[in-house]
Order: sequence, then C-alpha cells, then structure tokens
Amino acid sequence: MKKDDVQFYMAKDHKQNILKAKENLKDVLKPTPLIKSDFYSAEYNCDVYLKPENFQNTGSFKIRGAYNKIANMGPNEAAKGIIASSAGNHAQGVAYSAQKKGIKATIVMPNVTPLLKVEATKSLGANVIIHGDAYDDAYSKAMELSEKHGYTFVHPFDDYDVLCGQGTIGLEILEELDNVDEILIPIGGGGLISGIALAVKSINPNVKIIGVVPAGSTAMKVSVEEGHISRLASLKTIAEGVAVKQPGDLTFEITKKYVDDIVTVTEKDIMEAVLISIEKQKMIAETAGVVPMAAIRKRASAGKKIVCIISGGNIDVVTISSIINQGLISRGRIMCFSVELPDKPGQLLKIAQLLAENDANVIELEHNQFKAIDRYSNKVVLEVTVETNGHSHIDKIVSVLEDNNFTVTRIY
Repeated sequence: MKKDDVQFYMAKDHKQNILKAKENLKDVLKPTPLIKSDFYSAEYNCDVYLKPENFQNTGSFKIRGAYNKIANMGPNEAAKGIIASSAGNHAQGVAYSAQKKGIKATIVMPNVTPLLKVEATKSLGANVIIHGDAYDDAYSKAMELSEKHGYTFVHPFDDYDVLCGQGTIGLEILEELDNVDEILIPIGGGGLISGIALAVKSINPNVKIIGVVPAGSTAMKVSVEEGHISRLASLKTIAEGVAVKQPGDLTFEITKKYVDDIVTVTEKDIMEAVLISIEKQKMIAETAGVVPMAAIRKRASAGKKIVCIISGGNIDVVTISSIINQGLISRGRIMCFSVELPDKPGQLLKIAQLLAENDANVIELEHNQFKAIDRYSNKVVLEVTVETNGHSHIDKIVSVLEDNNFTVTRIY
C-alpha cells in the first residue's frame, strides 16, 4: 500500500466505519459471547475471559473482514468478481461471504494446502486454483489474475474494510465487559489486532491492547521495535495461521500507534495452550488461535480482567493428536525413561512395584534381553512410559528409583 493511501486511511473516522461494519455483519455472524475461564482465572488469580471466534461461521474471525469488504463494494466491482490468495481461514471467509452476496469468487491456494481446506473452500462455491509451493506464489498468481480479469483482490489483512470488519470483535467485547483491562490478540499480518485496536481505543483508550507472536514468527514485533517494516528471512512455528514474513503497510502504522505491547511465546507455550483448551475449556482451537492463551502468564496480575481472542478452530485431527502428545510431555503428564537392569529374575517386578507405590501409571514398557548398552555386561535396558501428574511428580519418581540404586535416563 502506498504511503499516501496509508495516511488517507489513518485519518478516517474509525469508530464510525467499524459501526458500519457491525451493521453489515448483523445477519451473517454467529454470536460468540465471552466465556469466563475458571481454570485460567484460578491459575493466575485474575479474571480471564475467552472470545471464541473458533465458533464463528467458517471456524474463524476471518468472515468478519471478508464480508465487510464485499458488502462495501460497488455494483461494478461486484459484477466483475473477487479474488483472494490463502492457504487457510481467509479462503473460507472470502468464499462464504461471496456466496452469501452472490458474487463470483476465485481463490488461489498453494499446493501445500491441506486437501480438507481445499474441499471446504470449494464447497462454499469458490473457483479454487492450486498454484505454487508457498503463499507468495499463490499471491503473485492472484494479483496476475486480478490484473487480467479486473477482479477485486481481497487482502487477508492489509485492507481498511477488512480490518474494520475484524474490529467488530472489539465492539462486542466492550459491550459485554466495559471494564476490561487488557485484550490479548494474536498477530500475523496485523489485520485482527489493528481492527480491534481501532475499535477499542476509539471508545476506551485506557484498555491495553497486547499483541502476541510466536518466537518463530515475529515480523510485526521486529518491525515495531525497529521503527520500519521488516521482512523475516524465514518462519518456524506450528501456528501457521500467524506465520507471516512481513506485516502490512497500514496494519504496521496502526499497530505502531495503538498497540501497547507485543509479547512473544514459545512453541512449548502454544502446545500447552492447545492441550489446556481441549482438556480444561472443552474447546477445539487451532494453534494460531490459542497464541493469546499461551501469553496469559506473562500479563496476569491479581484482579486484572483479561480477554483472550481465540481467533480460529480449523485444525485437523492428526495435528491435534501430535500436539496433545507434545503438550502432555511439556506439562509433565507423560514421562519416558530407561534404566539398565541386571539380567536376573525380579528386577522388572521391583521397578513395577516402585512405580505403582508412587502412583505412576504404566502406558508402555519394553523389556528386551537382547537390548543393552554393552551386550557382554549381563544387563538389560528397560524403557518405560508412564502417566504422571506434573513435573514434581516426575522428580519424585526419579528420586525413588535412584534411591533404590537404579540409574534413570530421561528420554522425554
């Protein structure tokens, strides 16, 4: 976006435009009222609320911006059709919105896009084109087709109408919880946090807007800290929904002006948050969606009222399974260890008794006489995976085994 365009949009009446977006969206959205998290509230001695956009139509907040953009188009633009590039939630948001408005939509998706998301986008009536090995390839193709056919390009984040649509989330939060202290929001390209920041700050400037980024996708944080837009050389995060190498021109300016802080979370933090979301909140959320939950411990203080935006819930079961296992390990709910036993009767029973006496539930056990560190040592390697109840429980189990002359090697 050109500098003059950025300044033009920065000078607009943001509150009025977001209120207009609310009107545009009134018959399209599912209600996503705040959910009080008893778990997080007790854990951090404050009031934590979740804004569950994973329950929204198409499974994420993206429908808000896409529909508002299309609703504001003139008849000539609408007649020519729209185009977008996406490997995820934006594709479905645009396709759903176009179908609702009776507009032809073309979505360019890279060939790494999961088939589930491709089929979901097609089922919403969009013409899907698979092109390139990465998002940048799909974006270039979409821009080429936009120029050739006169389609209106619907940007996933760097568009004023799109971010005003996302800003309706901020209005809804203040309607329910007008004394909120902080709102934690995931940042990729910056559309979601920009829209919410414009909405909230126009009504109550005292509310702190806090962005959250994974350690492997910090484009907006680095850009704000350096005072200019920066492009990351690479991305490394399981939260693919916020994996963006470069923020938008408009979203950068809004974030720099209205966002109070940006904090970083680790991959371990994110995996734990997915596990907590499922186990404690009974809620399925995608990795990018739980990024704010992963940051609560960094912002919590006694009595504070915090809202976390759960931005989406589109995650496949294979990914869920893998992340749950990693989350269980990181929270000390599973431990795998090995010990070398003398190859004589009774040793395996002794280990089993010690584990049972210390409430460690055996999940898997491998006792192989032919597997040893030194095949001539007359010893056997035993590998055991146990269900545990936190890191202090693991420390206790290891200590008991070592007190009984077993040398324990942690595998995970």
